[in-house]
Amino acid sequence: MRFDTVLLARDAEGLFWMARYLERVENLARLIDVTQSFESPGYETQAWFGLIQINADEKNFEKRGFSPDATHVKRFYLLDKGNPTSIPANIEDARTNARTLRPLMSTEMWRQINVFHRFVSRILPEDLEGDALSRLCTKLKDGVQAHTGITEGTLYRDQGWYFYHLGRVIERADQTTRMLDIKYTTMLPRDGEAKRVAELTQWNAVLRAGAGYHAFKRHARAMFSAEDVVDFLLRDPSSPRSALLCVRRAEAYLEDLRRIYGLSRANEPMEVAEYLREILTEKLISHILATGLHDYLDAVQIQLQRLAAAIGRAFFRDWRPDEGQFPAETLDASQSQSQSSGSAQTAAPDYPAGGKAEALA
Repeated sequence: MRFDTVLLARDAEGLFWMARYLERVENLARLIDVTQSFESPGYETQAWFGLIQINADEKNFEKRGFSPDATHVKRFYLLDKGNPTSIPANIEDARTNARTLRPLMSTEMWRQINVFHRFVSRILPEDLEGDALSRLCTKLKDGVQAHTGITEGTLYRDQGWYFYHLGRVIERADQTTRMLDIKYTTMLPRDGEAKRVAELTQWNAVLRAGAGYHAFKRHARAMFSAEDVVDFLLRDPSSPRSALLCVRRAEAYLEDLRRIYGLSRANEPMEVAEYLREILTEKLISHILATGLHDYLDAVQIQLQRLAAAIGRAFFRDWRPDEGQFPAETLDASQSQSQSSGSAQTAAPDYPAGGKAEALA
């Protein structure tokens, strides 16, 4: 006998954002670890400031009085709780969402996120130096992966499971494109063989940041090119962090929500996801590199933002874009959650995830 219950819109939103916040933590830990491992003498500032650019944090970084060097970038992302894109802030937001989701979560999930939150809150300045930083990043990645494994093993496979994974794959695709964009445009300006060696080193760093180094090496040529790496990160059908695989999974989750649970409002986000998949597959990578990878990745990121916004409009509690600040068609949905996270989330009406008028059977 199967008992299907209505999922409240606020719970769907909470699961969606909890997954996104934790995905950001792992991604940022990977980027910090790889940046330290592959920074080139004389280019340290450029390498570390790339992290600020990936997260579009230039204004916030300057506003908080930091300078673009390794020490301040590490403090900004690993210690500064007032920075909304920092690891402590993302863990705090994930735990805030988890608290409201306690009736839906397993005991193991709740316990693990609390232990992880406590660990992050105890990070000290001395943990950011030398080998200690690499060990810290490993523990951060392990913490998120432990959460992922426990969630896979214990979270009930109802509508909430789909919203959790929608948040995860959208965030993952977005982070992959941001990382690729910044790293590609900041390759070290050298000539001849030195340029070739530097580029191979940088591309290896990009692959490691995307958790794809070993998988890529299984298939790539010995003297791989930029085209090979870009194709792998954007389009590989088996790499868990490729943008295309993430979008295909988002399509599958939305289709299941519509087919299994009768959520007809999945139609709009499904159309956006389908269009995004076409953007990711229609042109040759060689053509994209020749005409401008940056502009292409900008277009992909805008469509990912549109997808998150479409999901928000379709399913979440009174979700509205702030059109005065962000055009509706390019709104970054993370801005909406940042403005409404915490206690504001619990103040929302208890509408079903299908919207006020759509009660789910």
